[in-house]
Amino acid sequence: MGSSEVLGDERDDALLVARSLEDPRWFGELFRRHAPPLHRYAARRLGGDLADDIVAETFHTAFRTRAGYDPDRGDVRPWLWRITTNLIRRHYRSEVRMLRALERSGVDPALESHADRVAEQVSAAAETRRLAAALAGLRKGDRDVLLLTAWGELSYQQVADVLDIPVGTVRSRLNRARTKVREALGGTADE
Repeated sequence: MGSSEVLGDERDDALLVARSLEDPRWFGELFRRHAPPLHRYAARRLGGDLADDIVAETFHTAFRTRAGYDPDRGDVRPWLWRITTNLIRRHYRSEVRMLRALERSGVDPALESHADRVAEQVSAAAETRRLAAALAGLRKGDRDVLLLTAWGELSYQQVADVLDIPVGTVRSRLNRARTKVREALGGTADE
């Protein structure tokens, strides 16, 4: 596999999966493309240490099961995000502990640098604590939908694919989660 052979965008993900069946090095390109956002998402939910493990396990699972991936699906993001979300769910207690610690301290461990942390901490500590409390208080399914949408930047359809639920359920869970978070932050339900 030469560097000039690397495919251009995520529409080519299915082709990368197919090619990796013959030459596993092609799978490395999927890792390069998709590991950073998955890691950021897992770190926001569980902390950096567990995020490393979650991403490694995500790609290990994806590599092991790649022969069963349907190439007609194209973009592999929903497949990878589903694996990641399921692995995060196994760490539910860790996530709630992290959110409770965030609630108490107001310090988000996923912030990029110490300078960013200090600057944002001064003005946002109270909001961060309330947000963390609100997130920790959500039902698991509602929290998954909200965080896949907000932190994962996935579309409603992609979230539906990740969680294997109808788009209408994504919309209702997201609405319910947003309402509860808004109320916890002092807003009204109809804002």
